[in-house]
Amino acid sequence: MPPVISIVRLLLPVLVAVATAYPAPAAAQSYPTKPIRLVVPFPAGGSLDVVARAIGQKLTEAWGQPVVIDNRPGAGGNIGADLVAKSAPDGYTILEGALSTHAVNVSLYAKMPYDPIKDFAPITLVAVTPNVLVLNASFPINTVPELLAYARANPGKLSFGSGSNGSAGHLAGELFKTEAGVDMVHIPYKGGAPALQALLAGDTQLMFDNLANSEAQLKAGKLKALAVTTAKRSSLAPQLPTLVETGLPGFDIYTWWGFMAPAGTPREIIAKWNSEVTRILASPEMKVFFAQQGAEPAADSPEQFAALIKSEIAKYAKIVKQSGAKVD
Repeated sequence: MPPVISIVRLLLPVLVAVATAYPAPAAAQSYPTKPIRLVVPFPAGGSLDVVARAIGQKLTEAWGQPVVIDNRPGAGGNIGADLVAKSAPDGYTILEGALSTHAVNVSLYAKMPYDPIKDFAPITLVAVTPNVLVLNASFPINTVPELLAYARANPGKLSFGSGSNGSAGHLAGELFKTEAGVDMVHIPYKGGAPALQALLAGDTQLMFDNLANSEAQLKAGKLKALAVTTAKRSSLAPQLPTLVETGLPGFDIYTWWGFMAPAGTPREIIAKWNSEVTRILASPEMKVFFAQQGAEPAADSPEQFAALIKSEIAKYAKIVKQSGAKVD
């Protein structure tokens, strides 16, 4: 028997054992082979839900497998995020995480059921939207200086709603109170949609809402916007001044959300999601859709998204401490 053949025969059992212990990522190559659950940790009807359903439909068409939206609201998004953190890292349970679930709650809650960095594999940022200071259209205030004068003359009489404790809207309101020296009552709701309905009904007087959530009501004339909470004016609402321009320095709060998988999900699956979502967000159709929602598509790499999350955690830790905001 030739020496080469003998060596191959001797090594064959070893090679088979190695291949069995470390199989090729066939599942990732053929992924997906069954329905995917996309968890939205907020109620149906809000901006995150609307965007998730639009992208989910496009993924369904591209992959030939249903992407099913699963709304799991509660605890500022922690319930839905925790469900995904503890799911199998096989690519069939994905989270549409947000500012609250992955940047704010870790400072706001005394005890978290998950680690926003260690328990997740970022896929891509999906969208960003500016926050706007909005009032019920019937409320007789039309500028930020007028609002400040009214608030100072009527301490404790103004109330502002938000989608949850620790949301961007909540912290913008707390920072507004601190910087302006006014006393307002915060009323948290279970999601942006019910908070918006409360404002429309007159149960609250104002809201620091994300533009995506309030855009339709602003266009309908049922709400009026006074300013944006970002450091610079937004291209989506260039006519609105910033709170910095109105004399309140230090404001730079906006809402973002993106897709994340449980930690340990194969890199090939993360890459497939990133590539497909990036392609979807770049389409002219989706750019128009996002503009209608008051948001901007913002796909990036998993590494860039991970860096954003880390920087936002540090940023909001300071804001939470300064504002004294806490979960009721």
